Amino acid sequence: MTLSPSSALDNDIDGDTLHEECGVFGILGHADAATLTALGLHALQHRGQEAAGMVVFDGQRFHSERRMGLVGDHYTDPATLARLPGDRAIGHVRYSTTGETILRNVQPLFAELEVGGIAIAHNGNFTNGLTMRRMLIADGAICQSTSDTEVVLHLIARSKHPSSSDRFIDAIRQMEGGYSMLAMTRTKLIAARDPIGIRPLVMGELDGKPIFCSETCALDIIGAKYIRDVENGEVIICEIQSDGSITIDSRKAEQPEAERLCLFEYVYFARPDSVVGGRNVYVARRNMGINLAKEAPVEADLVVPVPDGGTPAAIGYAQASGIPFELGIIRNHYVGRTFIEPTQSIRAFGVKLKHSANRAILEGKRVVLVDDSIVRGTTSVKIVQMIREAGASEVHIRVASPMIYFPDFYGIDTPDADKLLANQYENLEAMCAFIGADSLAFLSIDGLYRAVGGAPRNPDAPQFTDHYFTGDYPTRLLDRESTNNVRKLSVLAGNG
Repeated sequence: MTLSPSSALDNDIDGDTLHEECGVFGILGHADAATLTALGLHALQHRGQEAAGMVVFDGQRFHSERRMGLVGDHYTDPATLARLPGDRAIGHVRYSTTGETILRNVQPLFAELEVGGIAIAHNGNFTNGLTMRRMLIADGAICQSTSDTEVVLHLIARSKHPSSSDRFIDAIRQMEGGYSMLAMTRTKLIAARDPIGIRPLVMGELDGKPIFCSETCALDIIGAKYIRDVENGEVIICEIQSDGSITIDSRKAEQPEAERLCLFEYVYFARPDSVVGGRNVYVARRNMGINLAKEAPVEADLVVPVPDGGTPAAIGYAQASGIPFELGIIRNHYVGRTFIEPTQSIRAFGVKLKHSANRAILEGKRVVLVDDSIVRGTTSVKIVQMIREAGASEVHIRVASPMIYFPDFYGIDTPDADKLLANQYENLEAMCAFIGADSLAFLSIDGLYRAVGGAPRNPDAPQFTDHYFTGDYPTRLLDRESTNNVRKLSVLAGNG
């Protein structure tokens, strides 16, 4: 998919998208903590565009700014940054996969506990979050948000361990699913990653001060040095000592599991210039296109990407096939998030508001149209129609990932299984007819694995998390398995 989820017209008129996850950033001991965090969140904006938040500590007090909208809408204002003094900060950009899009759900969440104040933020989703919430409420807990992050705060508060670090570890060890999480206390910045490393988290350093963030692009924007990935199941505790020095302590699981990074980080979510799991995302996407050209060749005049997500794969397809690469679709980057009220009469313009066909390039040509993924297929229908209207003689769709058959429960907001294109038609030919293309082909699961990791998929021990393609969920789905859990949470309605 190449459309993002921030508003109906800026992206998702028909719900035909894989919605972004979230992004986290934290820094300890730097005088410019808030400014650096704002820059880091700006680099991670692609991971969540509904809201952004930051909590800082100035040595005496915690300060919080949580806002709906984009990072640049709020955190470029000097007055906002002036309200965020201190040398330690954590921040978050959000797309909600659990909980409503309201201000009280915006992270980081903060609580004053027996061990002192603590702010937490996370990327991903807990597959037992509702189960734990029901248990806590039954035991007297009061929940103020519908975010599953709040469950972790309650578990920290109830832990009997004496230190905030041990309480945090005790809490997250009770949670299941895919997550990367940051916590900040008066003296500590704590980073944690789920036991199999579904969600990414990296460690960096700037002026000798530790940084944690979802992707390396957030380090690049501030000139920080990449140190290493946080390992799956690892908790790293950075603490400022009384003399100003910072100690770093790593805690790992006694019985570590094999890492299984989410493949969609490479297909869609991560920025092309990021390095995820030691692999450059752009190179992986270009490799997807190369493998796709080998698996699904076709005679054509042009290779055209669906911008922007399909561009690296289209470059790879063109290189491997020898068919010229052209920008046959031009993306309008300046459509406002609230450009126009999305009434039914306007919805028909949806794709054209964001993409326009380059008629001079397309007219009379046989086109290979490369996209990164297809969810419902409704956007593909409109793009194919737009290209044909521009005069293309043939349109052949090539998708740089396998068909999506199964929903995700680890932080990607996917449609229900029966809404996915792959489950609505009996075969590839029927899908192709629905979309209106002359041919349609998807990258194989082994082709994707080779593009990212260099080896075919091992069905006995998959190297990556790939359940949306295969149905092989890497953890229990406790909330889905329990008949007592209801997905809709009841919380007082309000304006924030």
